[in-house]
Amino acid sequence: MQRRQFMVAAATALVAGGVIGAVGGCAPLRDARRGGAATGPARPLDAAAYRASRRFAQLPFGRIAYIERGEGAAAVFLHGAPLNGYQWRGAIDRLSAHRRCIAPDFMGLGYSEIPAGQSLAADAQTAMLAALLDSLAIDAVDLIASDSGGAVAQLFAVRYPRRVRSMLLSNCDVEPDSPPPKVMPAIEMARAGTLADATAQWLTDKALARSTFGAAVFRDPAGFADETIEYYVSPLVASPLRRAQYHAFHIALAPNPLAGIEASLRRCRAPVRIVWGASDDIFAQSDADYLDRLLPNSRGIRRVAGAKLFFQEEFPEVIAQEALRLWQG
Repeated sequence: MQRRQFMVAAATALVAGGVIGAVGGCAPLRDARRGGAATGPARPLDAAAYRASRRFAQLPFGRIAYIERGEGAAAVFLHGAPLNGYQWRGAIDRLSAHRRCIAPDFMGLGYSEIPAGQSLAADAQTAMLAALLDSLAIDAVDLIASDSGGAVAQLFAVRYPRRVRSMLLSNCDVEPDSPPPKVMPAIEMARAGTLADATAQWLTDKALARSTFGAAVFRDPAGFADETIEYYVSPLVASPLRRAQYHAFHIALAPNPLAGIEASLRRCRAPVRIVWGASDDIFAQSDADYLDRLLPNSRGIRRVAGAKLFFQEEFPEVIAQEALRLWQG
């Protein structure tokens, strides 16, 4: 296989490797020195602002990176792979006037610092999320999730049903399609130890990142900015340990982490809205229909024309619109 063909296949597989929004402005920033609210609106979350906002929670799982904006009832944003919480920056800009918005980085992805030997499987990610919420004194949340994060959201709703007020699920794993076929090449590359090297090439050849990964997951890959590529990829390949954990995250995707969850999800009482990119060819359109049939309090499906897997970055106003509609009942 030619190198570019190989990278296209690898990048397309990468985007589905996870197992494990247009109303309102930004909430006032807290002034840490005075304990009060700053007078101006929060700065939009570009890469520099997002980096400056990063916090860490020291948990038994490691130092979990997250950002937090807004006040009141908590909304938690769960990202996909190989991304991190930065995926949700546009939605958080729009929703932090309405919720205490929290976006953690999963173990093995993003900027969380995890010790060697820590499980990165979906079960562990779910337990980590519960521990993070405990550390932040948060009892119940509204979950907003995509891709690998959608699987963790479903597991969390089953294991901690009283902690979930609502779920907004976009293109993500479901029990009959986890991992989807297009993720298998990424899993095989992780097993072979080559996935991190392939991903690292995006740092030095950003046109390659846009023409492979970007084309697979964005309607307009030209919008996959250099700073975004760097923010996603840099931590994944920063050290031998991080590369090994990046591989371990993907290896943990099989066997199916959602096996056997269907009966429990049928008992989920939280209201759910499904927002699905209509041009995604990694997670099937039938996966959205499956969730709609399965979840007893589904509020239906919104299909976003032209949107691919990671449309949440390109259409944050859609996420915000649908989240507010769901929260308002």
